[in-house]
This record gives sequence, C-alpha cells and structure tokens, in this order.
Amino acid sequence: MKRFIAFFVFICLFLVGCATDEANRYYLKEKLPAKNIKEVEVLWEAPSRSYVIIADFQAYNVSVRYMQKRAAEIGADAVIVTPAGGWYSQSEIWAGKDDYSRSYTRLIGTAIQYKTE
Repeated sequence: MKRFIAFFVFICLFLVGCATDEANRYYLKEKLPAKNIKEVEVLWEAPSRSYVIIADFQAYNVSVRYMQKRAAEIGADAVIVTPAGGWYSQSEIWAGKDDYSRSYTRLIGTAIQYKTE
C-alpha cells in the first residue's frame, strides 16, 4: 500500500511539474548568445527603430520581468509586451472606462533584435 501511495504522489507531482501553459516560437536559425536581463528593454509598443522579430512567447500568470528574462536568455535586444485576457466589468466595457483594463492573465512577449544598418 505504501508503494502505491508513493507512486501516486510521484505521478501527481510529475503531472503538476509538466503542466505549464506556455508557448514559444523561435524564428532565427542561428542561436544568439544570452544577455544580461538588464540589457533587454521592455517595450509596450513596437519601437520606431528597425528590428527583426526573433521569437514570440506566451505564458499564463507571469510577470513582465519573466518575459524580459526569457528574451535575455535568447539574446534579444528588447521584448515587446502585450497583455491579454484578464478581468472585465460587464457594465464598463469601453476602453478607458473599464476598472480592470490594466489586468491580465496572459502575457505575450515578442523578442526583437535591432537591425544594425
């Protein structure tokens, strides 16, 4: 019986450890060297400078710093962060009037590398 309980606990922990709601897509063929997280800019909209998208990340219930860290790991110069999901009020659905407009449950991060022309 003890073996069954230990096996059951192991399986539960294994499944919980593997159950992440994260998606990543990389676009470069070559691997860039990682950067220090402090070197990666966090942007809330596309920059005016020319850039190449090197990856897209999506994750549930993570922070902006998490997206910055992921971008640093793959050598990005910046990450454009887009919040998605979140709470809303049915009585206040218009932009700017919704009390929950700054809430989110998912973040999308677009890792970019600036073009050097």
